[in-house]
Amino acid sequence: MLSADEIQTSLTGAWHLMMGKADGVRPLAPAADGFWNSFFALVVAAPALIVGWVGIANEIGDPYAFSGRLGVLIRVALVDVGAWTLPLVALAVVSRYAGIATRFVPYVVASNWASALIAWISLPSTLIRLVQPSSGQVVKYTMLVFFLLSMVLMWRMTNAVIGRGVAVGSTVFAGMFIAWFVAVFFLQMAFGLSILE
Repeated sequence: MLSADEIQTSLTGAWHLMMGKADGVRPLAPAADGFWNSFFALVVAAPALIVGWVGIANEIGDPYAFSGRLGVLIRVALVDVGAWTLPLVALAVVSRYAGIATRFVPYVVASNWASALIAWISLPSTLIRLVQPSSGQVVKYTMLVFFLLSMVLMWRMTNAVIGRGVAVGSTVFAGMFIAWFVAVFFLQMAFGLSILE
């Protein structure tokens, strides 16, 4: 378990990277301990993620059965956790062939903490979705704005961590986005969900 100071330092480093500042990687401790400790970001992000899982479960679960909604919530959580981790596994496999093996650990550490920040940054759109039907125009546009914002921030983080120029950083970003999308698609199919819009 990480201390509050370690969590704050990691989130601050990730934020600097998301602002395009390459020096943000220094406080992230991208060594073996830092690598494994960075997955604690899932715990940091959990409260914000749970709000989204509840909203989805309320929309597509059986409204008259708590167990139906709970089952959907658990499956949505498994999809999210899988979509968070599986693209990183894919990057581990291809990083040496892509010439970014030395940047793999810093990228994973930064990506984990940046993803936790994104979960919290996106919380307002998730809260709006709880009180408004997701088919409403306000919810759709709000979710789109926060999605685009998160993509810009993750692109900047990727470029700052990879440090090989915009072309290589953008290629890694695009590859990770595709890997995330594929993971979400197949995990939803595997768990019998249809929530990707």
